Amino acid sequence: MPKEFGRSQRVASQMQKELAVILQREIRDARLGIVTVNEVVLSKDLAVAKVYFTVLSSEDQAKQTHVDILNKLSPLIRHELAKRMRLRHISELHFFYDHSFETGMRVSELLQEELHPQSDD
Repeated sequence: MPKEFGRSQRVASQMQKELAVILQREIRDARLGIVTVNEVVLSKDLAVAKVYFTVLSSEDQAKQTHVDILNKLSPLIRHELAKRMRLRHISELHFFYDHSFETGMRVSELLQEELHPQSDD
């Protein structure tokens, strides 16, 4: 009987939970604010983790700044993650801003405009 979730998916799920706690409680950088970890995608060999996150800022420059800050703090975050997870090797972390929520909101707006057109009369 095949497993429903592979090891990489289980590790990614646990890593997502731990990263959320680390970013909320352990990382003391005033520039970050509130960061939400949306998804962690691991390579099959668990060597590389792509961490997708969102922030409460709407400015594109602020989003890129968050990506830069988190990627610079990556070794520190990885060290904290190693303390919390029982793995022989901890994945290399790469942070990416997740645009899916904004894309979904824009699609929703377009659908609402199409379903309920505004009349100019």
